[in-house]
Amino acid sequence: MTPKSILNALTSKGIISDQQAESIASFEAEKAFSIHWELRSILYLGILIFSSGAGILIYENIDTIGHQVIIAVIALITAGCFYYTYKNSLPYSHEQIHNPNKLVDYVLLLGCSTFLGLEGYLQFQYNMFGSRYGLAVIIPTIVFFLCAYRFDHRGALSMAITGLASWLGLTIAPLSVISGNDFSDGKLIMPAIALGCVLTAVGWISEEQNIKKHFAFTYMLMGGNLACIAAQIGLFNESAPVLYFLIGIGLCAFFVYRARHAQSLLFLLMGTVYGYSILTYAIFTSIGAEAALGLGIFYFLFSSVGVIYFLLNFKKFLGIKPEIKK
Repeated sequence: MTPKSILNALTSKGIISDQQAESIASFEAEKAFSIHWELRSILYLGILIFSSGAGILIYENIDTIGHQVIIAVIALITAGCFYYTYKNSLPYSHEQIHNPNKLVDYVLLLGCSTFLGLEGYLQFQYNMFGSRYGLAVIIPTIVFFLCAYRFDHRGALSMAITGLASWLGLTIAPLSVISGNDFSDGKLIMPAIALGCVLTAVGWISEEQNIKKHFAFTYMLMGGNLACIAAQIGLFNESAPVLYFLIGIGLCAFFVYRARHAQSLLFLLMGTVYGYSILTYAIFTSIGAEAALGLGIFYFLFSSVGVIYFLLNFKKFLGIKPEIKK
């Protein structure tokens, strides 16, 4: 139904008067339409297209342009982006900074991307860092952390956390934790758990101490996801299942607690889903194959019903009050 037909139906039933219907129609016709997210998407897409186009241009004309010219151009773009960001940014604050100049965020993101490209180009062409690959990774990581806090940029923070994980030989992106990490090598499991727990703790401390507390979600999401998955893989494959069980359950309990405190459905899902997986595996591996076969049907039936009921009523658990319709 169109808004006009809805208003006509309400008017014909006497729910609203003709004057009220005209006022509503006038408001709907004249109200402003927000294009905030459309502009943000276009700007992010523009940065991606610019970076990709520059890379293709360099690749196809490398013999004509020359390495020194390419390096100089990338360096100038990077320096220009950082200079523009610095000149147009507000002073540092522990609180979230709302800069009226929204272009600064995208220029900083472009500067971080070109800085990474510049360093990679220098390493590939001139082997600037030699075999010290850790140094090549940690330098942009430090730069991105400094940019994230100085200019209050969560995109730079995500790049910094990703760089820190790469320095340890890990992939931390939520959708690539399993596919991007070779957890068949047991040596990666404990570093992954340690990094995840440290990031989660940093997020919690930043929120408790009110130091860039809006960064807490990024820290906890990326760190918690990595640590929980690594703990589960350690529980499934390693020789100290009790240790990984305690770590995993502790993390899940923490995220359930944080979910209620922050009224976050995502944290609640993390705590519930990972916790259910860990508890289920622990129960069925401890009771033996025959008992597990007999208990399995009833366990999965009732536990699935319980989890579904819990998630359907998550607003009550999170303390979210239902909206009162006027």
